[in-house]
Amino acid sequence: MLLRSCLAALAVILSVAAAPARAAVCHDKSMTQDEIIDAIKAEPGCEAAMKVFRDCEYGASGDVLLGDAVEKKCEADFLPGLKSAQKKTYGRELDRCDAKYRNESGTMYRSFTAFCRAEVSLRYSRKALKAGPKAR
Repeated sequence: MLLRSCLAALAVILSVAAAPARAAVCHDKSMTQDEIIDAIKAEPGCEAAMKVFRDCEYGASGDVLLGDAVEKKCEADFLPGLKSAQKKTYGRELDRCDAKYRNESGTMYRSFTAFCRAEVSLRYSRKALKAGPKAR
């Protein structure tokens, strides 16, 4: 009887843990991943988009799509103005983020990678905005 109870409890725990996170509490309300991505895209700039990412993170693989939205938002500030060599350097920095946790298991490492990549894009955005349009 005890074994059956334990197995039933374990089955419930595993089924809950295996279900994908469909919503997060973000900005004091429950938001789906798509709603968070839309909020990131709606922000006026890279810094604000990164703040939404930090505020709404899952701490798991769901952060990959959120981080991608931040990357795209930030890249609008600098990517068109980069020369070929600078684009390659930027790509190598993103690749380093991908490689950093490549051999780690667990969804939290996908989150770490997403944040690493978003931080690289944020750094490039800050540099481009500080330099102004003439320096790019």
